[in-house]
Amino acid sequence: MNIAFQLQTLAQRLPTKRAVVDRRSGRTLTFQQLDRLSGEYARALNDYGLRRGDKTLLMVKPSPDFFALVFALFKIGAPPVMLDPGMGVARLLHCIQQAAPTALVGVPLAHLTRVLRPRFFASVKINVTVGRKFFWRGATLSALHRASAPDPLPPVDAAPDELAAVLFTTGSTGPAKGVEYTHRIFRRQCAMIGEIYGVTENDVDLACYPLFALFSVGLGMTAVIPKMNAARPAAANPRELVAAINAEQCTFSFGSPTLWRKVAAYAAAKKTRLPSLRQVLMSGCPVPPRTHEILLRQVLSAGAETHAPYGATESLPVADLAGSVALNETAAATRQGRGYCVGAPVGGVELKIIEWRDGVIGEIADAKILPVGAVGEIMARGENVTRAYHRLPDATARAKIRDGATFWHRLGDVGYFDERGRVWYCGRAAHRVETADGILYSVCCEAIFNEHPLVRRSALIGLGAAPRQTPAIVIEPVGRLSAGEQEKLTAELLAAAQKHEITRAITRLFFRRALPVDIRHNAKINREWLRERYERQLKIEN
Repeated sequence: MNIAFQLQTLAQRLPTKRAVVDRRSGRTLTFQQLDRLSGEYARALNDYGLRRGDKTLLMVKPSPDFFALVFALFKIGAPPVMLDPGMGVARLLHCIQQAAPTALVGVPLAHLTRVLRPRFFASVKINVTVGRKFFWRGATLSALHRASAPDPLPPVDAAPDELAAVLFTTGSTGPAKGVEYTHRIFRRQCAMIGEIYGVTENDVDLACYPLFALFSVGLGMTAVIPKMNAARPAAANPRELVAAINAEQCTFSFGSPTLWRKVAAYAAAKKTRLPSLRQVLMSGCPVPPRTHEILLRQVLSAGAETHAPYGATESLPVADLAGSVALNETAAATRQGRGYCVGAPVGGVELKIIEWRDGVIGEIADAKILPVGAVGEIMARGENVTRAYHRLPDATARAKIRDGATFWHRLGDVGYFDERGRVWYCGRAAHRVETADGILYSVCCEAIFNEHPLVRRSALIGLGAAPRQTPAIVIEPVGRLSAGEQEKLTAELLAAAQKHEITRAITRLFFRRALPVDIRHNAKINREWLRERYERQLKIEN
């Protein structure tokens, strides 16, 4: 069941096909080369003392070595622990301490951090530097590789439910948590992505999100690593991404909506088509209808499609909506504040809407299932849904609901079913604003303000304590505004809000040049930070 066996199979069937192409270094690995290199790295690390079950903190930038090391750890049965380096040093260190890895395989900066902040790395006994080692203890990967036996280490025959990896959430609405992935879940997710999007071994993936690119390689696609900082997709140069797509004839790509908004705008302005690109997947936050529209009508060729897969680190994917369907059937309702349609459940996944309740819901009998049209918390059940957070039993209990021999995962999102069986996302449960007159939902309210051409995006916040919060909206404008322009925009936005029942209670606006967003997708707005910021400014006590 070891997911690494999938790479072995591909190496035998597609030995000379490119598996990884790094446009920064010019280095390329075929499937045969990737399988052999990962086996050699597995042998070298195993000879150095890394054993099955040893959790290994992997801190390596996107590169051919990143892919080789991930599969090397799979082969050993040493679960890689992977975090977002852009989450900030404090959060990063907390996550490392919580995961308690046995080994660290990482770039020099990771080891320097280990030396300077040793208590967070107290569990680490094996240290391997990828690159040049300076004064710290341990070995370098290159030295271990040279000194190891020449025969690659074959994959261990892992049990289906054996821990394969620990992947951390972004922590965009609370502390980041390590999610336990088993080999069974990796295989099921890989199969689902192939089934839903019809990808084949002829596809070439522009790998804008390295972890997703592992699935691409597992499906026999070529993963093209572009010249960009994967931790900061909003800073990516769209010219380089367009050049990479056309030069490598990429047919597929997964990335944040923020990244694809930039690429779409650049390509449309330059009147540049991307004829090879057949599918663009965007996830991490709602995709603005305008992004779908520009890509489908000005950038991609006829027959190409955009998608917005819906899910979470704990459960991906659980639903999907094609961009053409969004434009033709749901975008108008989204603009009117009815939420963001994420589509119907994908094959093998069940979704239900339950009445929101803070705290643990132990059994399905204790949850109230809501009817069509009623807004509540979204929960999912399926073979691709993870069972637990790593070493966090309380968080696991809050997120899972037992249902006989199976369980449901609470996504922490609120939404509703429409009459056609599609789910509409209204925002995060944590972002609800509870006023004396009712509950306001972030995605629904923000859509009204986002319709103004001078608004890039907005964030709903609730000032004060629930259930008597004062709703406010924070605006990120398009470009700089003079005092007069800001005053005029304020009047226009408040007038627009009065035309809709869901925003009529919002009479307080704030402006910020840029809203705080998550690192991974550069799109999830940190509404908690904004609420605390403006409560302090206004001296509001909870």
